[in-house]
Amino acid sequence: MSNFRTWFNEQSEEAQELFLGKYPRLLLEGNKYTELCQLLSNYYFIEAKINHPLFGVQELIEDYDLLDNSEIRNNSEYAETVKALKLIQRALFSLTHIIFKDPKQLKGQLSARLTYFDLPEIKNLLAQIATDKNIGLYSLIGSLTPPGGGGLIHTLKGHSGWVNAIALTPDGKTVISGSSDNTIKIWDLVTGT
Repeated sequence: MSNFRTWFNEQSEEAQELFLGKYPRLLLEGNKYTELCQLLSNYYFIEAKINHPLFGVQELIEDYDLLDNSEIRNNSEYAETVKALKLIQRALFSLTHIIFKDPKQLKGQLSARLTYFDLPEIKNLLAQIATDKNIGLYSLIGSLTPPGGGGLIHTLKGHSGWVNAIALTPDGKTVISGSSDNTIKIWDLVTGT
C-alpha cells in the first residue's frame, strides 16, 4: 500500500467515504485478515481516516476493535501483528485530544509514542511516516509516553479559571474540582465529562 495516498486521492468522494467507512469491516467479513492488518498499519490510511470530515480518530480507533474477532485473536499466526496493532490503537487513543485540535501533529505524536517498540508493523508505519513528503515533525526517538505507559487519559475542560483543588472519590470513578472561577465541577473519569 505504498501508493495508497495516490490511489485514494484519485477516488471520488463517494468512493473515499465507502472505502474508509466500510472496507475494514469487509476485509474482516471476507476473512482477509492479512489485508486488514496491513491496512491498519498503513500511515496513509490512518491519516486519511482521521482527516476525512465524516470520520476521525474515534472512528479509526474503532477499526482496531475489529481485531477482537475471535478468529484473529485466537490465531497464533496473527499474535504479534495484533499486539503491534493494539499498540497503535492505544497510541491513537492517547493522542486523540491533540489530533482533534491539530491533525498536523499526527506524525510527530505517533512517531514519538511508537519508536519504543521493535515490531515489524510499527517499524513499517514509522518508515512510512519518515518518508512522507508532507510537512510535519517526526520523532527519531521515543519522547512521549508510549501506549500502555500510563499518562493522560482525558482532558477535563469546563473551568474558566485556575483549578485550585481536586478530590478523587473513594471508588476512583469521580473527580471533584474547585476553581478560582467560583465553580465546583463533578467529573466522570470513565467518560471525561
